[in-house]
Amino acid sequence: MTHTPATRAELITLVRQWHQDSTPWIPSGQGTRLDWGPALDPGHAVLSCRSLNQVIDHAVDDLTITVEAGLPLEDLQRLLAAQHQWLPVDWPRGGEPTTTDGSASRAGTIGGLVARGLSGGLRQRHLGIRDQIIGIGLLRSDGTAAKAGGRVVKNVAGYDLMRLLCGSWGSLALITDITLRVQPIRPAHAALLLSGDLSHLESFRAALLLSTLTPERCDWSNPGDGAWALRLVLSSVSDQAVRDQLNRLQSLAAEHDLQAESRPCSTPLEVAMACQKPAQLLRLVLPAASMHQLIASEAMASLKGWSWELAAGAGCGDGWCSSAAPTFQIEALRRQVESLGGQLMVLVQTRDQPLVAWRDTPARPVIEAVKRQFDPLQQLSRGRLPGVDQHQTRA
Repeated sequence: MTHTPATRAELITLVRQWHQDSTPWIPSGQGTRLDWGPALDPGHAVLSCRSLNQVIDHAVDDLTITVEAGLPLEDLQRLLAAQHQWLPVDWPRGGEPTTTDGSASRAGTIGGLVARGLSGGLRQRHLGIRDQIIGIGLLRSDGTAAKAGGRVVKNVAGYDLMRLLCGSWGSLALITDITLRVQPIRPAHAALLLSGDLSHLESFRAALLLSTLTPERCDWSNPGDGAWALRLVLSSVSDQAVRDQLNRLQSLAAEHDLQAESRPCSTPLEVAMACQKPAQLLRLVLPAASMHQLIASEAMASLKGWSWELAAGAGCGDGWCSSAAPTFQIEALRRQVESLGGQLMVLVQTRDQPLVAWRDTPARPVIEAVKRQFDPLQQLSRGRLPGVDQHQTRA
């Protein structure tokens, strides 16, 4: 059952009551991605923050904004755009805007984005969502409110709870409000698609990272036909500055025997491939320099009809397909990723495929100790603790 308190006071009262009753519950925003990751106990109550969706403060000149966690991500970007600003984070997969008024958007809330902590191609230039957070408000499982950070960029007081909660998947506390650093919008944009031999694409990627060129993003891209390419998005203060970058990139591509095709682009948030209701959705994280080895592997080639978008400079990204692949193929890919020093997470899967969402990490004892400090009764998101495979029993 989903509970949607209308005020913060109602929220705190409800959480305190649940703590007294030892009721397990799940923090939620719009509920668009509650099925991601490990399966949760259906007996959990769901606590939605969708009604806590206000802008608390927007210091336009200081490039910071403080919002309640239930504010939809698309609404946040629209509010910022009115002041010629933006939050440089990727749309969550499957949450790309589909209408001009945002009525069909499944992007979810800013609180949900922070709780998952996932990044995409924009991480190469702007780092991840956790690096955009300078202050956070939270509610512990016993109803105790706390804050960390502040509303100014140089605030360094207190423990770094922002990074701890970012990517915690609602397992430690309920995020109530967030202060973010934002950036001015650069008005001129362009995209470039590079195709050619995989080894040449990799040599271009390595050369790009050593150059003074700074594209907004550079992604390994495969639309599902097995043909890999590099997609770059550029932004600058003027059309001429973008053209200058395009010319340099095209020259660099020619040096590596690649074909370069210019593409129109209106914003760095523009999505090349939409992901609508996948049967399976995988998240990969591995060293960027090893990504081409994964792309060339038999494990990757065996997944026919899969679409992929992998951040070439940041070493993270997603793959998805409308029809589920056999379990043994996903596990083969997981082994290949791990052999390259990375991790694979299963974000979405069919009910008849009991794939482990994520494996244990060496830090499991520390993670579980932190969980006990924040949530002694183990009420929050039981079965969904990042870095802990709940299927593995401890010796």
